[in-house]
Parts: sequence; structure tokens; C-alpha cells
Amino acid sequence: MHPLARTLLLASAVTASPATYALTLVEGELNIGQGTPVDSYRVSPGGKLIAEQATTEAIDVREGASLQMTGSTVTANGANGVALVNAKANIDGGSRIVSDRTGLRLQRRDLDGSTATVVDSYVEGAQGGALLSGNSVLNLQGSTLVGTGTSNAAWLFGNGVVNAQGSHLVGAGAGVQVSGDNTFSDAAQVNLVGSTVEGRNGSAIVVGDPGLAAKADIKVGAGSNLVGSNGVLLEVQGNSAATLAVDASDLVGDVKVEAGSSASISLDNHASLTGRLDNVEALSVANQARWNMVEDSSVGRLALNAGSVRFGEAGQYQRLTVGELSGNGTFIMDADFSTGQTDFLDVTGSATGQHSLLVGSSGADPVAENRLHLVHAAGGDPDLKFSLLNGPVDLGAFSYELKNLGDDWFLDGSRKIISPGTASVLALFNTSPTVWYGELTTLRSRMGEVRRDQGKSGAWGRAYGNKFNVATATGSDYQQVQQGFSLGADGVLPFGDGQWLAGVMAGHSSSDLNLERGASAEVKSYYLGLYGTWLDAASGYYFDGVVKLNRFDNSSDVTLSDGKRTKGDYNNLGLGVSAEFGRQFELDDGYFVAPYTQWSAVGIQGKDYHLDNGLQAQGDDTRSLLGKVGATVGRTFDLGQGRFAQPYLRLAYAHEFVNGNDVKVNDNRFDNDLSGSRGELGAGLAVSLNERLQLHADFDYSNGDHIEQPWGANVGVRYSW
Repeated sequence: MHPLARTLLLASAVTASPATYALTLVEGELNIGQGTPVDSYRVSPGGKLIAEQATTEAIDVREGASLQMTGSTVTANGANGVALVNAKANIDGGSRIVSDRTGLRLQRRDLDGSTATVVDSYVEGAQGGALLSGNSVLNLQGSTLVGTGTSNAAWLFGNGVVNAQGSHLVGAGAGVQVSGDNTFSDAAQVNLVGSTVEGRNGSAIVVGDPGLAAKADIKVGAGSNLVGSNGVLLEVQGNSAATLAVDASDLVGDVKVEAGSSASISLDNHASLTGRLDNVEALSVANQARWNMVEDSSVGRLALNAGSVRFGEAGQYQRLTVGELSGNGTFIMDADFSTGQTDFLDVTGSATGQHSLLVGSSGADPVAENRLHLVHAAGGDPDLKFSLLNGPVDLGAFSYELKNLGDDWFLDGSRKIISPGTASVLALFNTSPTVWYGELTTLRSRMGEVRRDQGKSGAWGRAYGNKFNVATATGSDYQQVQQGFSLGADGVLPFGDGQWLAGVMAGHSSSDLNLERGASAEVKSYYLGLYGTWLDAASGYYFDGVVKLNRFDNSSDVTLSDGKRTKGDYNNLGLGVSAEFGRQFELDDGYFVAPYTQWSAVGIQGKDYHLDNGLQAQGDDTRSLLGKVGATVGRTFDLGQGRFAQPYLRLAYAHEFVNGNDVKVNDNRFDNDLSGSRGELGAGLAVSLNERLQLHADFDYSNGDHIEQPWGANVGVRYSW
């Protein structure tokens, strides 16, 4: 045993008191309180001292005796504050013990130790807050234990036990020191719940000292903390052994194990440990707990059970060497294709289980196509598996898969999987034409059955919604849901026998884009337009021309493979024209057929923009030329007094002629081609309530190359005068 430790253990609990105080021997039961003279007390075997609101000097409690202290003060000079020898003490009610030696000393007689319970009180000692021999127990509840000078808050020998709840243990040196005692084979115990152990000039907890090995089981429960001024949470030395179990607490600091000593650590129930593990024999991480590395590290045995290991912060690129790997968990890593640097897991012995890799994403592209080595497992079990937690890793324009070659796992980008960020860029540059067309429609869908109001001016409004399923040539498919409204007014021109209408319109639409793998985007469109319509009642011919100017506000919001989010936005302009020409043939019994053709062209301003993760996008001007031929078939029911009902069906064939809308993402060129043909089917109803007021509704479906419209709906009203 260390000479100083032996001296501390065997020394008399109370030295001679200063001459100004008397020493009172307590052989039976004695009650002292406020006003009792300040004395030192020695409680003889079998005796009991009850102190309420009392002020004393040192108190010495012998074999089988007890102390009950409530709201009292002990100030000891040249002696231990309260010393127990195979005795018990309950200290509560805001009691205060201060000594220039040990504040609270728990000694044993042979194998029988002492027990003290301290509740809502304060204990301080210049040679240690508390000293516990083997088989002694100190219970702290809502209390403070302080070691001043160069001493520790608590010094445990053998199998001594400290249970602290809602308490603070502060040592001027280390926080807690554990020393050995050859009499006892069991480990000392330090159990913390909602408590802090702090070493203000050393480690939080030190196990062992030169010349005498020690054992310690340390449990850090919910809301607890270990603080060492040297950054060390646990230090194990002198051929000692320690276990550290952390439950639902977050610790920051290192675990340092001297050669010849050993330590095992377990993290459980969302606990975290951020620090270096030096010569740690075993680490268990379970139930959403995490070890955050701060530098290259090695662990003898690593067992994961729904826990994770974080390889430092992004850009640090650390290496973890593991002797044996088991269980199932997640390794959080980073990789830089531009430099070839990665975090790296090296398993030198047996490896079992199924593990996930969560690799940090980036908006920057690799400088050159290559593979990055992430894991090596020399003794891998046939069932050993590594996989990417959220699928392919997003690195710039593409996403990279995990490839297994023998005992090694690599990030590989050979399949050129488009990243969610790239998908959002391509979708935004593709969406403006479908937004423009969704706002336009045909004359009948925009203004109702205007030939019934020929020669009249009017105003109109409509609300509409569309859904488009878009399959692009690049494979970045998306869904677009659009909703909006248009308002317009027109007047009869003073020439052409009332056959010409000229008008102005304005409106707004919003389109939500849903993409695969957590990407979304939105396009808000604001537009103004002019239109002219010619109707010839005699022949049934008609012409409708529209020119429309749009402002598009575009934004994207992307969830990347590592769970981070990135955003970007830009605005641009679009200008387009539409010309529709047709003829309505009136048949018997109110039936009619109206073949028509519509040609529309739009140009959307190109734009350069970026996502805030560094992804760069450059879009050329987007162009579209859409031609349609079709026919509307319906019947008009004359209800008299200017009222009518007109149901109809519409069939059309449409073809997109422009097949080259290029987009560059990080200098990778993508063909945003939506060219091809599709068929359209529509149904509608126009109803006139009187000579001035008309309502209409239309429903549409289309399908073909690249674009399907599962539904489109349009309701409108027109008032003529």
C-alpha cells in the first residue's frame, strides 16, 4: 500500500483538539443544538450523537455508533471534520463540514466499513473532501464534496463505494482517486446520476497509483458529467483495471490507459463520448449512443448495437484500427475525391455483423474518376456486410455506390447515378415550359364558349390545376403539381363587323416538384399577356393568338445522403406566343365538331446558379415548339332566354419538336430533352345562366413520350356586356 495511503487509513480519526475546545465523550445518546457550547465529540461504541442546528468542532464516531446531523456546522482545525470507524452517519438539512484535513473520513475496523449519507449538505477538506476505506459507502444526494489545496474530492480504497445523485464532486487535484487494498478483491464503485466529477488540476477520475493496483467500476448515469483540467475523463495506471459505463450522458474528454493497465468502456441509451481512447481494451456502443473520434485511434474490441462511431469533423480524415469488430452499427465518415483523402476503418482481426457507412456529401465533383478506399477487414466473416446508410453518397453531380472487392470496400462512381442536387437542377430547368403551357390551354378552356357571346365585350377568370409525371432522358424523373388562376378582360374592336376581340390577361401559378431521394423544388410564376380572337359566324372559322410574358421564381430544397440539406434559388423570364386556328361545323340537333390546330413557342431565359453545398448549375436558354392537331365534338342544348348547356369531348395529338436543351452541372453536360409525341383527351361543359353570365369546366388527360398528365382541371366564369 502507498505509504501516505496507509498513514491516512491508520491514523487516529481525531487529533488533539485546540486548547480552546473541550472533548466530549458520548457513551449513550446525546442531543445537542443551537446554543450548545462548541466542543469536539467522540461517540463511543454503541453511542449516538444527534446534532440539530448545532455548531461543533471535530466529530469522531466509533464502532457501532451513529451520528445524526441536521442543519449543523462542523469546523475542524488540526483534525478530520467527521470521522467514522465502522460506524454510520446521516448528514442533512443544509449541514456544513469544513476541515483543514479530511472533511469526511469513512474507515473500517477489520473488514467492517462505515456508511455515510449526505443530503443537501456541503463537505470540504484540505486533504480531501472524503476518504473511504474498503467496504465503506458514501451516499451523496444534492450535495457538494470539495477537496481543496492539492487534494481530491473523494479518495476510495479497495471496494469503497460512492453513490452521487444530483451532486458535485470537485477536487483541487483529481476529482476522484481510486487506490487498491489487497484485503478486497472486489472493485471500487463510483455511481453518478445527474452529478459532476471535476478535477481542477488533473483528471476527473484516476484509478490506481504507483506500486498498488486498483479496480474500479464507474457508472455515469443520465445528466452526469466528468471534467478534467487536463482533458482526461478517466486515467488508469499502475497495472489497474477499470470499466466505464456511460448511460444517457454526453462526455467530452480522453480516456488514458497506461501500459499494463486495462479499461473497458460502454456507451448506451443516446450517450456520447467525444475524445481520444488511448490503449482501451474494449468499447461497446449501443442504443443510439456515439463515440466521436478526435484523432487516429485504436480499440482492441469494438461491439456495436445500434450505436455509431464518428470519424471526427469533416476534413480531418482519421483512421480507426480495431482488433475485433462485432454487432451492427454505423460508421460516420467523410471522403474527398479531389484529394483522395478519406476516413478509414481497418479491422485487423475477426469481423462480424452488418454495419452501415454514412459518408458526408459534397457539392463538388471529383477532380478525376477514381475509387476511394473506406474499409479493410482482414478476417471478415462470410456474413460480414457493409452498406451505405442512405443509399449512394452524393458527391457533386453524381452519387457514388459502395463496392466490395474481397476484404475491402470502396466508394465507386462508375454507374454515373445522378445526385438529388443534380436532379433538382434538371427538373427546374425543365419545368418552366410545362408551367407555361399549363397556364395557356386552348381558347375554349381559357374563356369558355365565346362564340355564343360574339360581338360582346367581357371579363373572365379561371382557376386551374395540373399534374405532370415527367420522365427525362437523364433518368431524373419527377412529379409536378401546378395550381393557379388567370384573370382577363377584352373588348370588341371597332372594325371587322364585331368579329375581333382584343384583351389583356394576368395570373399566377405555383408548381411543386417532387423528386426521388429527398429532393424537391418549387416554381412560382407571374405572368401578363395580350390576346386577340377572331370569330366568323358565317363560316365557323376562328383564330386565337396569345403573347405571354412570365417571371419564374425557382427554388430547390434537397436532402443529401448524409442527412444534411442544401438549397438554391434563382429567377428568370420567359416569353412565348400561341396561335390556334380552327373551324366549327354545326350539325343537326345542336351537335358540332370543331377541328383545330394550335402552335406554341416559348423561350425561357438561361441562368447560372448554385446550391449552398457548392453544386454549380448552368442552364442554356430553354426553348419549346409544340404543335397540336385535334378536334372538339359536342352538343349545344338551347334552354331558352339566352341559356344553354354545351358538353363536349376533345381529342388531340401533340408533338414537341425541340430536342436539345442542355444543362451543365459542375461542368458535366446533361441533355434535358423532352421532345416527342403524346395524345390528349379532354372533356368539358359550358353553361350559360343568362345572356351575360357563363360558367365552364374542363378535365384533361394526356400521355406520351417523357410526359404524362394524369389529370388537369379547369373551372372558369365569363361575364359579357
